[in-house]
Amino acid sequence: MCGIVGAIAERNVVSILLEGLKRLEYRGYDSAGVAVLDAQGQLQRVRRTGKVQELADALADNPIKGSTGIAHTRWATHGGVTEANAHPHFSTARVAVVHNGIIENYQSLREQLRAEGFHFSSDTDTETIAHQVELELKSTDSLLTAVQRAVKKFHGAYGTVVIDQQNPDSMVVARSGSPLVIGLGIDENFIASDQLALLPVTRRFIFLEEGDVARISRTEVHIFDQDGNEVLRPVHDSEIEHDAGDKGGYRHYMLKEIHEQPTVVRNTLQDRLTQSGVDPRIFGALAPDLLAKVKHVQIIACGTSYHSGMTARYWLEQYANVSCNVEIASEFRYRKSFVHPNSLLVTISQSGETADTLAALRLGKELGYMASLTICNVPGSSLVRESDLAFMTLAGAEIGVASTKAFTTQLTGLLMLTLALGQFNGMADNDQQKIVGALHSLPAKLEETLALTGNIEKLAEEFADKHHSLFLGRGDQYPIAMEGALKLKEISYIHAEAYASGELKHGPLALIDDEMPVIVVAPNNELLEKLKSNVEEVRARGGIMYVFADKDARFESDATMRVINLPHVDSVIAPIVYTLPLQLLSYYVAIIKGTDVDQPRNLAKSVTVE
Repeated sequence: MCGIVGAIAERNVVSILLEGLKRLEYRGYDSAGVAVLDAQGQLQRVRRTGKVQELADALADNPIKGSTGIAHTRWATHGGVTEANAHPHFSTARVAVVHNGIIENYQSLREQLRAEGFHFSSDTDTETIAHQVELELKSTDSLLTAVQRAVKKFHGAYGTVVIDQQNPDSMVVARSGSPLVIGLGIDENFIASDQLALLPVTRRFIFLEEGDVARISRTEVHIFDQDGNEVLRPVHDSEIEHDAGDKGGYRHYMLKEIHEQPTVVRNTLQDRLTQSGVDPRIFGALAPDLLAKVKHVQIIACGTSYHSGMTARYWLEQYANVSCNVEIASEFRYRKSFVHPNSLLVTISQSGETADTLAALRLGKELGYMASLTICNVPGSSLVRESDLAFMTLAGAEIGVASTKAFTTQLTGLLMLTLALGQFNGMADNDQQKIVGALHSLPAKLEETLALTGNIEKLAEEFADKHHSLFLGRGDQYPIAMEGALKLKEISYIHAEAYASGELKHGPLALIDDEMPVIVVAPNNELLEKLKSNVEEVRARGGIMYVFADKDARFESDATMRVINLPHVDSVIAPIVYTLPLQLLSYYVAIIKGTDVDQPRNLAKSVTVE
């Protein structure tokens, strides 16, 4: 959600800000803007609704220049999608602010600031930050002091950057619940909500911690903790590669990322999976001691990551002999829960900055979980820094809002976690060798599955006039059905629901007719015959089915059933393999529907607000 870029240099920074915004487009947004302090020390601003290109075109027609500036892509929360609500926001012509997060007490602040004579020109909560900082500047000449005083009055989440006409040689940033990273240059420095925005100008980063406020000038960075004490934060050298400008010949990032899955899964396994298993230290130096004590796993995640956690529950309980609960982070945060003895808290997130998941981790520490582990795709993210253990998936930058390769690498990491925990909980030798062998074969099986792309593209044509669909799966394929339904609704805007197949008789059969496509995932496992009975229940009621089946499962196409045969795979990796055809189906249906595949409406890549 939302993107922040800031820069202070001797050169004109507008092109840097604009390029940074383009690299953050994947996060989801509906307006964009930039503000700079020009050579005369005046604030200049351009804002537009729509894509960053709209802003770029406006800047081309009406150029602004400045060596200190801030920019933002907004995903609307408070107030509609209008130019007046786009960031940056001004207070008079002195203070400019960009902000990610939500100021929960903005209404009461508005009333107080109006009483002080401030005028509001937007419907946003962010504008209160600008006015509050200017109010504090009435009693101090220091922008740093003004921001430190102002943030004490805010309730909620914020990652904010402030520039001041009367303090042109610095900008002040503050972080609470919404990530910010400082980029270090030579006689110039930068700030962003995501290091990907700054890769063209620096590879050296400082990640701000919760409660930090920092003053950034061209040559210096001073960071203060929530108590006002100056602190040193470590400098990280990034090796992240970002290919946001290159679709690799594919029509969309999502399709490119679907086809990258054999490679990124292979990368995630490389040097971690041996012929006999995994070394627990792939999860961190403390992992051997901590994992040996684990008797229960609590998984916390949101969205697609929640589905990977649901799949892992089947593996952990069946193979690792460890009990497991899985819960949506936003629900876990707001209920009284029971902490099992020797319980490991596992968080899963592509970005490592998902607000509800990060809050759940912090709550878990207060509740007394033995240790925490995160499965994450972004080194240096908040979840990685704040967890005891971390497993880094190697999916690379995922630009499409609908997650694909991040999901399959999460599943790969969770299956390796199953191996690691199984070592300490009596995993059967044959199960261990089965999982190891299956994981070694996984990249090749994914490549075989992607060879079916043409068949799935043709199948998608039958969804051109559909508005609803059902997805069915049994056992560890039920979460995969849920993920397939999520993908279809995310990018094609077709209403889709997923059910465990055994639940059909308990309500969903009422929906079955020849206008309700039913998508079934059918690997050749111990539940196949049960699943076939469920398929017959749909057939008997006139339903039209689309079955993704193991080639040995003996499904045949007919007037009521379209079958796509997948390569035979071991049942333990079937959830990962069967994800790919569902991703492809959703992609080609979205193409037919004419939707924005990479940036679907109303959605954001990284959900950094509650």
